Amino acid sequence: MTQVISTLAKVDWQRMATYTIRNPKQAFINAAIAYFVFRQTTKAVRKISIYGVGKALSLLWRYMTGAVIRHVRRAPGTGIVVQKNIAKMVKDIEDSMVTEIPGESKYLTIPVNGMSDEDILAILDRRQNESGIDWRNGRASGAVYHGGEELVQLTNKAYAMFNIANPLHPGVFPGMRRIEAEVVRMVLDLYNATPECCGTTTSGGTESIIMGVRAHVVWGREERGIESPNIVVPVTAHAAFDKAAEYFGIGITHVPVDPKTQKVDLRAMKRAIDSDTVLVVGSSATFPHGVSDDLEAIGKIAIKHKVGFHVDSCLGSFIMPFLKEAGFSEIVCDFRLPGVTSISCDTHKYGFAPKGTSVIMYTNKQMRHYQYFTISTWPGGIYASPTIAGSRCGAVIAGCWAAMSKMGRDGYLQECKDIVGCRIEIQRGIERIPELYVVGEPSSAVVAFASRSQVNIYGVMDEMKNRGWDLSPLQFPAALHIACTHLTVPVAGELLSDLRESVALVKANPENYSKGSQAVYGFAAAIPDTTIVDEVASGFIDALYAT
Repeated sequence: MTQVISTLAKVDWQRMATYTIRNPKQAFINAAIAYFVFRQTTKAVRKISIYGVGKALSLLWRYMTGAVIRHVRRAPGTGIVVQKNIAKMVKDIEDSMVTEIPGESKYLTIPVNGMSDEDILAILDRRQNESGIDWRNGRASGAVYHGGEELVQLTNKAYAMFNIANPLHPGVFPGMRRIEAEVVRMVLDLYNATPECCGTTTSGGTESIIMGVRAHVVWGREERGIESPNIVVPVTAHAAFDKAAEYFGIGITHVPVDPKTQKVDLRAMKRAIDSDTVLVVGSSATFPHGVSDDLEAIGKIAIKHKVGFHVDSCLGSFIMPFLKEAGFSEIVCDFRLPGVTSISCDTHKYGFAPKGTSVIMYTNKQMRHYQYFTISTWPGGIYASPTIAGSRCGAVIAGCWAAMSKMGRDGYLQECKDIVGCRIEIQRGIERIPELYVVGEPSSAVVAFASRSQVNIYGVMDEMKNRGWDLSPLQFPAALHIACTHLTVPVAGELLSDLRESVALVKANPENYSKGSQAVYGFAAAIPDTTIVDEVASGFIDALYAT
C-alpha cells in the first residue's frame, strides 16, 4: 500500500488534466485500455495466487487452444467433419441405450380404450425386470441405497397411503405437514442442531445444494448489498454447485485440492475469497473420493471473512454422524462446527428413504427465509413455496418418515459399522494390488482408486463391467470408485477377486482395452474445447427420451 501511495504521489496530475481537456477522445481511449489491462492483470494475479503459476498457465493454454478449436470448427468443411464425428458418437450412445425387445410393444399415444389392471401391471413387471446391472446382488456402485427388503415393503406401504398427498396444501393434508416437519427435525437432531436451527425437505441433494446457494445469494444482497455474488468451492465439490451458479448467473471459483489427501487447499481457498463472496463450501464427504475436507478450518475462514459456510453432507448423510459411535475416527460435520450456516443431507441415500428426499438445514429462520419464494401481488392469491417446486410428492416424504422411524439410531449405527467396514476391507484389498493405489484419504463409504502407468484404469472398468460390476468413472485424475452400500457388504470379497483378475488381464492385453471407456474419457481429458464434450453429454440426455 505504501508503494502504491508513493507511486501515485509521483504522478503529474496537473499535466494529465490538461492533456485530458485538450484530447478528450484519446484520453477516453487511453482510460478504457488502462481499465481493460488493469482488469485482466487483476484476474491473472488472482488466478496465480489460487492455482500457482504452473496451473494458471495450464488453464490459460487450455482456454486459448479451446478457443482456437472452436473458431476452426466454424470454418467451412472442418466444422462439418467435427459435427459428423459428434453425431456418430451420439448415435452410438442412443443405439446402446434404445434396444428393441422382441414381443414388447411401444406405447407412444394414450390408448383410446383404457387398459386393464392386469395388462398394465404385467407390462410394468416386465420393464422392471429388463436386464441391466444386477444391483440386487450388490454389483452397482451407489445408485440403489437399499435398507433391506423388509424396509422396502414398509416404505412402499407408507408411499401408497400418501400417494395423493401434496405438502403445498397443509389444510387438505394436515397429517402430511406434521410428517414433513418431523422428518426435518429428526435430521436436525442427528446433526446436533440447536433449537434455533431449522430446514426444509427437498427432492434430493441437488435441490438442497441449489437452495443453500439461493439462500446465501439473497443473504448477500439483502444484508451486504452484494449485487454480483460469487461462491468458492473445492474442485471436488458436487457439480450441483456449478448448476446453481449457472442457474442464478453468479460467479464460482474452483479451489484446487491437495493431490495426496484430496482435501481442499486452505491457503488457495483464502486467496479465492473477495468482497463479493457470499459462500464457501466444504464436503463430508466428496462424491469422487469419499474424502472429508478440513471443515473446522473452513469454518474459521468463513468467520474471518464474514461469509456463509455450507457443509455438503449429502453423501455422508447417515454415515458420518455415526462414525465415532461405530468405532471409527470422528469427522465433525454438523452444527457444532464454527461458522457453519447451512448443511445438506440426503435422506434417500444412507437414510434408506425412497428416492426424491433430502433435507437442507440452516442455523436460523432468517437464513431459511432467504431460500423461500413469495409473491403477494399475484391475481391467483398470495403465493409462497419453500423450494423450487410448488406441488410436491407427499408420498416420498411419508416413506422417508417410515424409513427413519423403522431403522432407529441403533439400525443406522449397525449399517455404519457394516458399510464403512466394507469400504475399509475393499480399500485394504486395493492397496494390496501393486498396479493400483487409493486416491486421497477416504473417510466415508466411498473408496476411489487409480492405476499406475502400466495399466489403463478405464480398461479395468470395462473388464469389471464384463464381469457384471458397475463402477463409477472419475477424471482429473483418471480413477474409479465404489460407493459401498448395504448390498455391497456381502460381496466385497467377490469384488476384490474380480478386480485383481481384471487388472491382470488389462495389464497383459492392453490393446484389447484401447477403445470403450478409455476412448470416451481419454477424449474428454485431451480435448481443450469442452463444448464438444458438452454436445456429446447432451446427446446422452437426448437418448434418455428416445423411443
